[in-house]
Amino acid sequence: MSKWKKSSKQLVEAFYSTLGENPLLDLRKMFGYPCAFIRGNMCTGLHEENWIIRLSEEDRSEMRKKYSVAPFAPMEGRVMREYVAIPEEVKRNPDLLHEWIEKSIAFTSSLPEKLPKKRKSKISIKK
Repeated sequence: MSKWKKSSKQLVEAFYSTLGENPLLDLRKMFGYPCAFIRGNMCTGLHEENWIIRLSEEDRSEMRKKYSVAPFAPMEGRVMREYVAIPEEVKRNPDLLHEWIEKSIAFTSSLPEKLPKKRKSKISIKK
């Protein structure tokens, strides 16, 4: 497996400037890439030079028809079925980009809260 590449500075800056100060979004990194979460559920994020968004089935279908996108797979055989990479055409158009980001926020906001997993406690065995 090859090592993942960092996202370009331009893409990272676009990510943060587009998401702005939205109080619904919790911005943090996952695997070293900027991501945005809503109540514990990932909404959008970067992976290498891909900007991915989580969409409802209806919105994914619309995006597939308009832009011929496929479900996002960060590595072969690991499909993230609710996510698609935003096409370059959309990334270059601020109005379209905001429209798709809003659809992602609306869908992710409808999901139940995802609570952090409890960590298993370490058991020490004394001899």
